[in-house]
Amino acid sequence: MSKHPLKFNSKTIHGGQEPDAAFGAVMPPIYQTSTYAQTTPGGHKGYEYSRSANPTRTALERSLASIENGEYGLAFASGLAAIDAVIKLLSPGDEVVSTNDLYGGSYRLFKQVFEKFGITFHFIGMGEVARIEEKINKNTKLIWVETPTNPMMNVINIKAVAALAKKHKILLAVDNTFATPYLQRPLELGADIVMHSATKYLGGHSDVVVGALVVRDKELADKLYFIQNASGAVCGPMDSFLVLRGIKTLHVRMQRHCENGEAIARYLKKHSKIEKVYWPGFEEHPNHEVAKSQMSDFGGMISFIPKGSNFKDAVKIVEKLQVFTLAESLGGVESLAGHPASMTHASIPKEEREKSGVVDSLIRLSVGIEDVDDLIADLEQAIG
Repeated sequence: MSKHPLKFNSKTIHGGQEPDAAFGAVMPPIYQTSTYAQTTPGGHKGYEYSRSANPTRTALERSLASIENGEYGLAFASGLAAIDAVIKLLSPGDEVVSTNDLYGGSYRLFKQVFEKFGITFHFIGMGEVARIEEKINKNTKLIWVETPTNPMMNVINIKAVAALAKKHKILLAVDNTFATPYLQRPLELGADIVMHSATKYLGGHSDVVVGALVVRDKELADKLYFIQNASGAVCGPMDSFLVLRGIKTLHVRMQRHCENGEAIARYLKKHSKIEKVYWPGFEEHPNHEVAKSQMSDFGGMISFIPKGSNFKDAVKIVEKLQVFTLAESLGGVESLAGHPASMTHASIPKEEREKSGVVDSLIRLSVGIEDVDDLIADLEQAIG
């Protein structure tokens, strides 16, 4: 490995990686084993049981730490398993201030699982940092930020929230799934924990489900490693290998996602039948300047509302798409379309959804890396 500090595009390929010690394999082997031989009780080569650690997962965790400019990476069975580990840092009576516009699965985990154990969650718009401070009290232990948010594409000022968290000695966790470390690195902006659904852009090929956490502080890392091992929600070696392989092309894929995303956002904005387009690259986006300051580009996620549309109208449009696939998830090489109210955010009560803008007519696009002319033609025929 070069002693010269690597730039991001090189880190995706080489970051935290060494040829395999056994035979010099360039790609980390898939160590498809549950246990490891010991020469004497406790005498092993760093691995004893694959829930605790597996060489393929270790390679992925080192890569995750490298691309986020962190020190410690942890890989989990899903993004929600990673979030679950973060909330398990807390105790009954603790409180969390969370983005109100966030992935429906995160909301469901917070409200329907952890509230039963005495943890209180406050969901607020975080466009203005002062609103966060209003919710902070002596019991507040964590601020949970998602930026850009899912699906309204709101942008939250990570540096400002980090300053607030440090002032009150509160942990700050940032869901960086939409942006990826190609566009945004929250640890550099003051966050304590970065979370990813690595199922999405990091894996990049819609063929694996994995979650990730990255931190810089050893004490915090040790607490999370303990929870990871004790709860056991780890990803297997094959899944680890697939995400590691995906990361190696993250930089080239994200470049095309961003290019295609901008072209489609601008096409939709000019369309006579589209009422509203949500994309942080527009100058009129309420936090466009924040996006410019903390992101290197604006990503491939877009949401929009057709004019005069309702639930049925939105469903008709996504059903007519032919190049875009109607499916859950995002961040794959293929373009996906979704209807948040009935799919990704169906677990959030309608009244709560609509407070944050997730109305029945909203459509969300994950713009892939196909030829953008084909994607625009597909939207044209579906919108009519």
